[in-house]
Amino acid sequence: MTQLFWAALAPLLVSAAPPRAPRIVSLNPCIDAVLMQIADPAQIAGISHYSQDARSSSIPLAQARRFRATSGTAEEVVALAPDVVITGPHVEPATIAALKRMHIALVQYPVPDSVAESAAQVRAMATLAGHADRGAALAGRIEAAARPSSATPLPALIWQSGGLVPGAGTLSDDLLRRAGFRNMSAVYGLKKWDVLPLEYLIANPPRVLLSISAAEVGEDRLTSHPAVRRLGRRITLAPYPARLMNCGGPTIIAAMARLKQVRGEFGS
Repeated sequence: MTQLFWAALAPLLVSAAPPRAPRIVSLNPCIDAVLMQIADPAQIAGISHYSQDARSSSIPLAQARRFRATSGTAEEVVALAPDVVITGPHVEPATIAALKRMHIALVQYPVPDSVAESAAQVRAMATLAGHADRGAALAGRIEAAARPSSATPLPALIWQSGGLVPGAGTLSDDLLRRAGFRNMSAVYGLKKWDVLPLEYLIANPPRVLLSISAAEVGEDRLTSHPAVRRLGRRITLAPYPARLMNCGGPTIIAAMARLKQVRGEFGS
């Protein structure tokens, strides 16, 4: 389903809901993070179990543990008696069928590929929750944090363990550009999400390598390779936490702060 479809559907779902603010269950940790800022706590009937795991949460664990968590099974969700379930693009068919039988609305949002898409989703979710003003405020903060830098673009690459790289058309690509970087993914001929062989990295290194593994475990087998270390000053390794690239929404604010911090070390 397209984002525009759900944005148009949200007001209809709100008008069809009871007069009280709708009870919401989220099955997605990225949506959990948005709900924390645009919905009343009493509205949040359940969140994704991923948000109660430090390895995958986009919100503080202490905050996440104030809410019921669900793994997304039909039985769990129906037991929470929500008015609407909000989730990402992938939902188990059994859960969809159960929600349909129980006349519980299901709204799915695609993974945002840009700041603009993420801000639009925030506004749509807030309208669905009955708090359009909060959505507008959060979207405004996201857009302000992601205001494009005027610095000369610096060649960079985001590198995950195993060499997985986000390319053109991803949210990470949009954030890199806005922070004053040029995503080197296209130079290597990579797809939207692709694996970059170490040999290509060494032959044509970016000026900055934003390493997910360096942020999480301190060292990665590939980035700690002697050939990479021999590049010396030709490449700067900067830790970049995985939680900053897993979600849009309010995570964009923290991601942009980190990217601008790294870019600021090189001047204009």
